[in-house]
Amino acid sequence: MSIFFRSFLLRLTVVLTALSTVIVVLGDRTTSAQASATPVEAAATPARWAGVTMPGVPRDLTGFEQLADELGHPHGVGMWYMAWSWRSPFPAADAAQVAAHGAVPEITWEPWDPSAGANQPTYSLSRITGGAFDTYLRSWAADIKAYGQPVRLRFAHEMNGTWYPWSEGVNGNAAGSYVAAWRHVRAVFHRLRVTNVTWIWSPTAPYPGTTPLPGLFPGDGWIDEVALDGYNWSTLLPDTSWNSFAGVFSAGYREVTSLSSRPVSIGEVGCPEVGGDKAAWIRDMWTTLATWPRLRGLVWFNHNKETDWRIDSSEAALAAYREGLPGFLAG
Repeated sequence: MSIFFRSFLLRLTVVLTALSTVIVVLGDRTTSAQASATPVEAAATPARWAGVTMPGVPRDLTGFEQLADELGHPHGVGMWYMAWSWRSPFPAADAAQVAAHGAVPEITWEPWDPSAGANQPTYSLSRITGGAFDTYLRSWAADIKAYGQPVRLRFAHEMNGTWYPWSEGVNGNAAGSYVAAWRHVRAVFHRLRVTNVTWIWSPTAPYPGTTPLPGLFPGDGWIDEVALDGYNWSTLLPDTSWNSFAGVFSAGYREVTSLSSRPVSIGEVGCPEVGGDKAAWIRDMWTTLATWPRLRGLVWFNHNKETDWRIDSSEAALAAYREGLPGFLAG
């Protein structure tokens, strides 16, 4: 090899090394400006599924398995909540345990301290977009990538309400700041080439007084699924009354299917025993869902919290859910 050629190769190596360094440095910037890159494709979720969130998930799955046995079908999704204030790493062992029961693990990923209410400047949207949590985000992205199996992330849900610090109009959050924060978080995962996450944008089913959805929508290029949260509050709150499943969700379903072309799911749903016929409500739910072709799944809020929302709060409610489930899953 000639001296000239060796010199040429050396110069070329230096140039390529410098160029790669610039690319890495630029790639490490996860600002909202960089978030214009097209995110990677998400991991697939089954065509039709029904899941739950309930006590014990994800670590003690005794009740989770017992309910599946009562329903005669394994759960398609097992969902639980994780707050950023916990600073917990991605729970790979917990996710694997849920997956071993035949369900896709779903984490409702909440940027707040659950004990501190909606006014939490530490978790303002501008701080998220500004990179204050990037080390934490990168750790989750890397751990989920290493986990390698499908994971569903429902980041900063019910953003169109006023009860969380990531909602616009509270906690100092300006208009447009939610979309910027969402895209920033998604860009962190994109930069690390994480391909096994389904990103779920999950507003509460709109009602008078909620923030209009168009200004909160990150765009189809930044989400994989749209979910709606909604409950029949019956007489449990002031000025509320028994409301059918269609009454809770129909307007929201029409709006999100016009806003997005992504698959739709029910992110949280529940019905009490008080104030009406819960079994009839559940049967009406299955009937309504059969008329919604874009609807792919639901997560039932199976907790005894403000009231007994559980599927098996009565034998009649359990039977109504069990009888309608196979037809829904069959599509």
